[in-house]
Amino acid sequence: MKNSIRVLMGACALGALATASSAETITIATVNNGDMIRMQGYTDQFTAKTGIDVEWVTLEENVLRQRVTTDISTKGGAFDIMTIGMYETPIWGANGWLVPLDDLSAEYDVDDILPAMAGGLSHDGTLYAAPFYGESSMIMYRTDLMEKAGLEMPAAPTWEFVREAAAAMTDRDADINGICLRGKAGWGEGGAFITAMSNSFGARWFDMDWNAQFDTDAWANTLNFFVGMMNESGPAGYATNGFNENLSLFQQGKCGMWIDATVAASFVTNPAESTVADSVGFALAPDTGLGKRSNWLWAWALAIPAGTQQEAAAKQFIEWATSKDYIELVAENEGWANVPPGARTSLYENPNYIEVPFAQMTLDSILSADPNNSTVEPSPYVGVQFAAIPEFAGIATEVSQEFSAVYAGQQTVEEALAKAQALTNDAMEAAGYR
Repeated sequence: MKNSIRVLMGACALGALATASSAETITIATVNNGDMIRMQGYTDQFTAKTGIDVEWVTLEENVLRQRVTTDISTKGGAFDIMTIGMYETPIWGANGWLVPLDDLSAEYDVDDILPAMAGGLSHDGTLYAAPFYGESSMIMYRTDLMEKAGLEMPAAPTWEFVREAAAAMTDRDADINGICLRGKAGWGEGGAFITAMSNSFGARWFDMDWNAQFDTDAWANTLNFFVGMMNESGPAGYATNGFNENLSLFQQGKCGMWIDATVAASFVTNPAESTVADSVGFALAPDTGLGKRSNWLWAWALAIPAGTQQEAAAKQFIEWATSKDYIELVAENEGWANVPPGARTSLYENPNYIEVPFAQMTLDSILSADPNNSTVEPSPYVGVQFAAIPEFAGIATEVSQEFSAVYAGQQTVEEALAKAQALTNDAMEAAGYR
């Protein structure tokens, strides 16, 4: 990170060919999540150190996925750094679409990246994206409302308890919903949530021969339980709610429970942003007693598309933004609760951070998600809330749209599952899996 840009440019062929003027500005596509917005606020410090200007393209999650996928697959060249995750990185790395991050500085300490994160952002042992933050999912709940309901949240609850507690905490007259969950279409939005939930109900996307499994009792049980609970205790219009919508509802005091990304913990406990900051508890994502919990595993990470003319400058930014020093910078200015979590082992060895109320639960959630063994019955894919095959994003986007139509009352669970079964099998047959 402290090396000059000239030295870094000399370390790679593309950088050596770049002109000084072309290295002055890099363009970064990122998601409109709170930690990414916070990072943009510190970019001036990076520019002051390096002389490299940064242009940001900040997009809603579904739009970001579409834009970066289109750009990299068509070699559009619009971005020098892309914010991507554990789904895209190994696939794009295998395709040769990403610059390997195999020459980061010794000071950066790549071995400090949590193994779960490094593994999910690598292909054949080579790192292709550096995690800005890592996450699983967990329950965030109102301790005051739970107490008022006469209930006590277990550290590792079941879905039945969650549904019971949601009903008990719901107060429509006071505009309090017992539970807020994602229903928004998109494979990484509502699709991610319902897939992670389905794992705990014994469902899977495919059997070992890549046959779709939506015609099973396990998927019917998942979707019927979800819809029943949300109709009883969820907010109106939940079919269009994603991460940011539910975060806003929780911060406004309108949710008794929210099951979502562990990274949200710093925002719901920040008194400057959350009206319920002093009454938030945490628990593992629920299960049904089948041996799998319903938490996912993800990292929002920074990657460099192959062919960029700003490779050296892009690597310098990635080293800065995902470094131990950046974590210290945020901690110094905004407190340890607000640093990007889940990416580095050293963070969880830091006594200042372990005192943060949600730190240990975040780590426990990350460590309990196993992308190589995410389903009750054997499945042929890697991934917890996704199947790490190129066709998944398109298929799962369509499936999630059918599910969201159920949440909106436009079709039945049975109709949606029948459509999901047919479209998934058709797509897999066309792709040559069956």
